[in-house]
Amino acid sequence: MSSAPILLMGGSGAIGGWTTRFLRDTQPDLPLLIGGRDRTKAEEAAARIGKAEGVPIDLSADDLGLDGRPIRAVAVLFSDNRIAGLRFAQARGVPHLSISSGIYEIAPEVAAYMHRPAVSPLVLGYEWLVGATTVPALRFAKAFGRIDDIVIGALVDEQDTGGPAVAEDFERLNSTLPAALTRREGGYIWRSGEDAKARFRAVDGTSMEASGFSSIDVAGLATATGAPNVQFNIATGISSSRRRGEAMSTEIIIELAGEDHAGRALRTRHAIVHREGAAPLTGMGVAMILERLLGLDGAPATPPGLYFPYQLLDPDRYLSRLVKCGGEVLELEAQ
Repeated sequence: MSSAPILLMGGSGAIGGWTTRFLRDTQPDLPLLIGGRDRTKAEEAAARIGKAEGVPIDLSADDLGLDGRPIRAVAVLFSDNRIAGLRFAQARGVPHLSISSGIYEIAPEVAAYMHRPAVSPLVLGYEWLVGATTVPALRFAKAFGRIDDIVIGALVDEQDTGGPAVAEDFERLNSTLPAALTRREGGYIWRSGEDAKARFRAVDGTSMEASGFSSIDVAGLATATGAPNVQFNIATGISSSRRRGEAMSTEIIIELAGEDHAGRALRTRHAIVHREGAAPLTGMGVAMILERLLGLDGAPATPPGLYFPYQLLDPDRYLSRLVKCGGEVLELEAQ
């Protein structure tokens, strides 16, 4: 096994903290390099983690300011509009995962892959909470012979800040996304204005006012299932657990409709919930993808290619780890 570290760009933030916690659960001796725009924060985070080093990252430098030191893989946990981490990973021929771009921002990464498709695996980790929607949805989809409709509702508790980098991502996406990518009757459209308004029921049945969100989950789920109608809606407010007087949580409502394998009408409704918010699910997804890319899970390392998270993550293993880390998978009454 290589002794080179995994580089976590933005690893000193909330998502980085959860990512390193999950990596340490299965890989206690894995060397990590915590890269950040603030040297002090990076070094402090590395000291807390153990067997890690904190370094400043220079996004304007071809080598990120790392002076040629060996790196085993690169995970970018903040918005990297220079795709500096990707260019660095391709130059080294090592795996790359980025989680912060919006669906409208992926063209530079796709172009970089198309020009050098054989050098390393690249993961477009922009699915909601890095696979927390798509992986369970595709697991639930196995009960269907045909899927007609997929409706995703993400409820973000207003107390779930997630750290400065997450807040920065949300502010950027909310200010720049003009409409919501949606699949309707087999075609891709952009919902805007009144058409982008929606409602969904939270875990406790409360009707939440929501709006369409341009998540890459829409394209991934439509392609993977063939469903002609796929939409993603997001609401910010009070989570079901907090309405019960408990701590806040994050909720993902997954509704599927179609026919079962015998041709009978079938409709299901599930929820993915974590009582500590969105960051743990995001960190778990990042950790599991890094393990899969490098073969740290016992299977062969991932070959060069361009991947969605759900193409790398085994659903049963994912759901098992989700429950182990404090998450819940709930079967809800379908309307």
